[in-house]
Amino acid sequence: MDIKTGQMEAGQTAVGADHAKFREMKEGTQEDWSIISKHYMEFASDLPDRVLTHLKLLEGDFGGFPVCRMEHSLQTATRAHRDGRGERYVVMALLHDIGDTLGTYNHPEVAAAILKPFVTEQEHWICQHHGAFQGYYFFHFLGMDKDVRDTFRDSPHFDACAEFCEKYDQAAFDPDYDSESLEFFEPMVRRVFAKPLSSMYVSDD
Repeated sequence: MDIKTGQMEAGQTAVGADHAKFREMKEGTQEDWSIISKHYMEFASDLPDRVLTHLKLLEGDFGGFPVCRMEHSLQTATRAHRDGRGERYVVMALLHDIGDTLGTYNHPEVAAAILKPFVTEQEHWICQHHGAFQGYYFFHFLGMDKDVRDTFRDSPHFDACAEFCEKYDQAAFDPDYDSESLEFFEPMVRRVFAKPLSSMYVSDD
């Protein structure tokens, strides 16, 4: 704070009663972390809203494809849902390309990182590696190796990822397909993101 004017300088905020008091983490107290934990849980409860808001950025983004990225996402999830897949799998299918906006060169890893605490190991693996498996259908048109997925032949999740791409992902570019709406999937997203299966930031009890 500027002593003469009493104004806060750039980067400074007033510390209220509901804020931790430390300047370095090693100075933190139980009271500080009780305050932070309260805010953390409130912030975490809004995660489904933030995920759904970000997913909507794919609306109208065609990138030259027959359908926009949002429709592709909805169509992938709809196909998985109608095939009887579980809720976590369907949510993974819905969000598998959510990384397109910020992860232009590694979108599968971005989506997988968001999903990791909330899905099974296999579902996370499918999301993380679907880019290489999807390449089986088009990499050769771009002068790349369509069989790059063979790098992962030894994985116990190889067949599951190949199946995801064959049945749901690569098939989800049909402009005439009757996809379910985002509103249809929203309750699923909220249930899946309500509590992580595993996270270093959440205790098991």
